[in-house]
Amino acid sequence: MKQQIYLDYAATTPVYPEIIEKMAQSLSFTGTFGNPASNGHPFGQQARQKVEQARSDVASLIGATADEIIWTSGATESNNLALKGVTERYASRGKHIITSQIEHKAILDSCAKLESLGFEVTYLKPNAETGIITPDAVKDAIRPDTLLISLMMVNNEIGTITDIKSIGETAKQQDIFFHVDAAQAAGKLHIDVHALNIDLLSLSAHKVYGPKGIGALYVNHQKTFEIEPQIHGGGHEQGCRSGTLATHQIVGMGEAFKIAKLSLDTEQERLKLLQQKLFDGLKAMTSIVLNGDLEQRVANYLNVSFTEDNPFVLINAVKTFAAVSSGSACNSGKAGASHVLLAIDRTETHAKNAIRFSFGKYTTEKNIDDLLEHLKHVQDTTQIVTFI
Repeated sequence: MKQQIYLDYAATTPVYPEIIEKMAQSLSFTGTFGNPASNGHPFGQQARQKVEQARSDVASLIGATADEIIWTSGATESNNLALKGVTERYASRGKHIITSQIEHKAILDSCAKLESLGFEVTYLKPNAETGIITPDAVKDAIRPDTLLISLMMVNNEIGTITDIKSIGETAKQQDIFFHVDAAQAAGKLHIDVHALNIDLLSLSAHKVYGPKGIGALYVNHQKTFEIEPQIHGGGHEQGCRSGTLATHQIVGMGEAFKIAKLSLDTEQERLKLLQQKLFDGLKAMTSIVLNGDLEQRVANYLNVSFTEDNPFVLINAVKTFAAVSSGSACNSGKAGASHVLLAIDRTETHAKNAIRFSFGKYTTEKNIDDLLEHLKHVQDTTQIVTFI
């Protein structure tokens, strides 16, 4: 069987070969294999230098300082640490949280847990079809006891962009903690955490051509506050997250973020052309609707619902030819329609007949041409068989 075209970069990205090489150098006896916490000898000191360089590279991509980066196992842990760390420490200030109906499950499930502990959560409904969470909707939801606002910068299923700047200004004026899940935004949008008034920001390496199993949480040091640790044992990472640091994974994340900074604008321009080409090609071939906003979105994702009476021939043809997703990877093991698409008022049928295409570094124009040609061939063959 011919290998599928990979169009599921939102789920994960391959690690660049040069990054793999640098990671491997932190594993062997002739490399920097030492424990970064072992400061009493060169093996540990050299590993620590690698960790701190990576910390600086990650911070540089988001406009932070190195001491504001806390290593975690990924964005899921970062989200948990941010929400639970703030609410546990500052519950006396208020027990109301604002988030949205279209957040990642790491946020929604954390909020559900906090609700079981006595917190109240407002789940903002996005605008129909576009999935936009407006600053006004956030303002209207604020209460005297609102402690935390948590919203993603780029939606992981439909690619819409949230106006983080306006919401951050509101949060600062109201003295409300502001957390942003930027797992799908890093390397795609320019981020300046201080200019955006973000207090906590979650990051993941494997969405930016780094390794799986490593992420980071930015914690704003221009604002005096502390987060309650969720993992105890040794007081690593400024007391926020205990555990021996995985030097090789951290090195990989640092290199990935350094590379992302160099090619952000040019890559968005290139992918925008591919996104439009596929969208136009599908529209010319069959009946589809776009899930998400036409303009306020990143170029990496295209989420469409196939709306003809019998869409399964083309949907199956897509899934046979290309690696795509019917939702987010975090929900791939669960049956049912996407909670994101249902929240933007898609019918359950249209939500189940949706495909998320996501593009990346190795996606070419030929990939898109080949996919469209394959779909046209399947469509023509089906029509001939039906006619006969």
